[in-house]
Amino acid sequence: MSSDSTTESIVEPARSTDYDELAELLGDRLIAREEHVHTEGFVIRPDDVQDVLFTLRDAGFDHCSCVTAQEYDDRFETIYHLKEFDDPTRELSIIVPAPKHAPVSQTAVPIYRTADWHEREAYDLVGIEYEGHPNLRRILLPETWQGHPLGLDYDQEQPQVVTLREHANPLEADRRIEETADEAASTQTMFLNIGPHHPATHGVLHLETTLEGEQVMDVEPDIGYLHRCEEQMAQQGTYRHQIIPYSNRWDYTANLPNEWAVARPIETMADISVPEYAQILRTMATELGRMLGHFLAVGTFALDVYGDFTAIFQYAFRDRELVQNILEDLTGQRMMFYYFRLGGVAWDLPEPRDEFFEKTRDFLDGLPGTLEEYHDLMTRNEIFQMRCLDTGILEPEDAKDYGCTGPVARGSGIDYDLRRDDPYGYYDQLDWDVVTEDGCDNYARVLVRLREVEESARIIEQCIDLLEEWPEDDRELQSNVPRTLKPEIDREIYQAVESAKGELGVYIRSDGTDSPARFKIRSPCFHNLSALSAMSEGEYVPDLIATLGSLDLVLGSVDR
Repeated sequence: MSSDSTTESIVEPARSTDYDELAELLGDRLIAREEHVHTEGFVIRPDDVQDVLFTLRDAGFDHCSCVTAQEYDDRFETIYHLKEFDDPTRELSIIVPAPKHAPVSQTAVPIYRTADWHEREAYDLVGIEYEGHPNLRRILLPETWQGHPLGLDYDQEQPQVVTLREHANPLEADRRIEETADEAASTQTMFLNIGPHHPATHGVLHLETTLEGEQVMDVEPDIGYLHRCEEQMAQQGTYRHQIIPYSNRWDYTANLPNEWAVARPIETMADISVPEYAQILRTMATELGRMLGHFLAVGTFALDVYGDFTAIFQYAFRDRELVQNILEDLTGQRMMFYYFRLGGVAWDLPEPRDEFFEKTRDFLDGLPGTLEEYHDLMTRNEIFQMRCLDTGILEPEDAKDYGCTGPVARGSGIDYDLRRDDPYGYYDQLDWDVVTEDGCDNYARVLVRLREVEESARIIEQCIDLLEEWPEDDRELQSNVPRTLKPEIDREIYQAVESAKGELGVYIRSDGTDSPARFKIRSPCFHNLSALSAMSEGEYVPDLIATLGSLDLVLGSVDR
C-alpha cells in the first residue's frame, strides 16, 4: 500500500460464523444466546457440556482456544472459546453457568485434551469443580492452599499456612501384587525428579518423570513456582494506563506481542481506531520482538542438546543484542518496552530517522549470512541431527487436541498463524509467508523458527520502505482516546495475537468501571507445555530435555 493512502485504521476481518445454523444444530440443548463483541455466546446446561462440544467439534470447531472461569454474584461460569484451525475467524463461545451453592460442571477433557489443564486452573483459582475430570486437583497453588484467589469471597489478607504433607509413592499404582521376588528384583521402574532448579528446565519447572529402564514412560509437569496471579493484578489496573506496561512481564523474552494482546481486545471493545501509520510502527516493532524470542530459543536450544555455549549460544545473543539495540532506539527500553498505547504508539521513530533506517537495514542485510551460520553450526551438524531428528514427535492431531500453536504447531505441519488468518495491524497489507514444516519433531521446530526470522526480516523491510516514504504531515501516532476509559457494562470479548510462541489471547469482561471485572490470559506456553507427556513417551531422558527445549517456554507465561 502506498504512503498516499488514508490514515484510517485497518478494518478487522469479517466474522464467518452462521450462529443461527449452529443454534439449530444444538436444538433444545441451547438454553440462551448472548451477544459478545464480534462473536456470540451460547448458554448450555452443566450436564450437556460433552454432548454439545462433541457436536461442535464435528461441525468444525477443532480448536479449544481458551477456557475462562469466573464468579458472579449469583452464579459461577465457565466459557469455552472455540475456533477452527482452518479459519479462526469462525468463533463461538460456549457458556456453562453453575449455581453458587454447587459450582459443578461436566468436564470437557474427553472432547478437547487441552481442557485438562484449563479446568484444573479454573478449579484452583475460581473454585469450579468439573465432574469426570481425570485428575481434578490444584495446578498452580499448593494442594494445601486454602480458598480460591479469583473467587469473590476470597480474603487476600488472610494468612496462609501451607502445611507439608507426606509424599505419595508415585510408583505405587504400577506395582503388581502378584509379582514374584525375582520379578520385583528385576523391575527397572524409577521415579526421577527433574528441576525445579535445573538449567535444563529453563526456569522453575518441575518434571515428575517415570522411567522404565532409561525410557520415559510418563512425565507430568509440575508448574506454579512462578505464579503471580497476573490476571488479578490486571483486574486491579486501569484499561488506559496500567495493564499494557505490566503485560511485558508475562513473556519477558519477546514481549512486544504481549502489549498488542492487551491493546487489541480493549480497542475492539471500546471501538478505538488506530491510525495506519501507527499500525506500521506496531507491526515493525513486533516483528523485531519476534526475532528476540527466536534468537533466544535457538541459542538456548543448542545449549540444551549438545552443550554449545561458545558458538551458537553466544552467536544468538550477539544477534539478539543487535535487535535490542534497534528496539532501544525506538522505545527507550531494552526489556520492558511499553511502546504500545491504546489507539496507537508512544512516539515516532528516533531522530535522525535516516540513521535509524540505516542501522536497521544494515542488520537486515547481514541476516542471510547470519542464518547461514546457524544452519552450518546447527541444522547441518551431525550431532544436532542425531539429537533432534525423529525425537519429540508431536502428531498434528495431538497438537490440535492440546491446543498447541506457534512454531510448535507449525513444526507439525499445521498451517495456522493469526497474523494471516485473523489479520490485525498491517500484516494483510504486506508480502510474507507462513512457515510450516512436516517433520513433527524437535528438528522441524528449530527450522520453523529460523525460517520465521527470515519472514520477519521481509516484514520489517517492507515497513521501513513505507515509513521512509510516508508524508511528514500524515504521521499520526495515536487516535483520540478518553482519558478515563469505561466500556459499557457486561461487554465481553476474547481476542488474540500471534506471539513468538503462538496464540496469545485475552478475555475481558467489563463492569462499567475503568478496570476489567474479569481478565483472562491465554498463554501459548501453557498449552504447548501440556503436550510434553504425549511428545516424550518412549523417549530417553536426553530426548525429553531436547523436547522440552524445543517448546521455547517462558515460565512467567506458563504460570502467569
